[in-house]
Amino acid sequence: MPLTTRRSLLVSLAGAALLTGCSDGGGDGGGAEGAPAVSREKRLRAKAARESADLLGQYDRALAAQPSLAARLNPLRDEVARHVKAFGGAARPSAASSASTPPVAEKDVLRALAAAERELTDRRMKALAEPDTPAELARLLASVAAAGAGHAYLLGEG
Repeated sequence: MPLTTRRSLLVSLAGAALLTGCSDGGGDGGGAEGAPAVSREKRLRAKAARESADLLGQYDRALAAQPSLAARLNPLRDEVARHVKAFGGAARPSAASSASTPPVAEKDVLRALAAAERELTDRRMKALAEPDTPAELARLLASVAAAGAGHAYLLGEG
């Protein structure tokens, strides 16, 4: 049975994000319907930015608990920070997310981060299924969800 390599997984995820992002742009909204669509997009972007900021906080707490994982976690954390900015947020964890402490053992830290990545990916995939999600935001959600799935996979290795 062939093993899935990192490279093949990442190539597959990138391809899936590109295919998911293909649309005719018909959902741009215009006229009287444009204002509610813009408002919805702002709310969805703000929610996605908050969720990514919360995940960023989890990475920060994991790194504080297990500095030995820095080489493995910093590249993933940096991507999550870019996701926050892509959604229009500031790359800093929210105060609410810093209340909990991560598990202490390395494998527990990795497992908790992988679970958080999977959970957020699932929520973003559900948002993609909503018919009123604006096309541009749907493409961004698909791309970030694919990255999250890749992060979960990479965190599960090791």
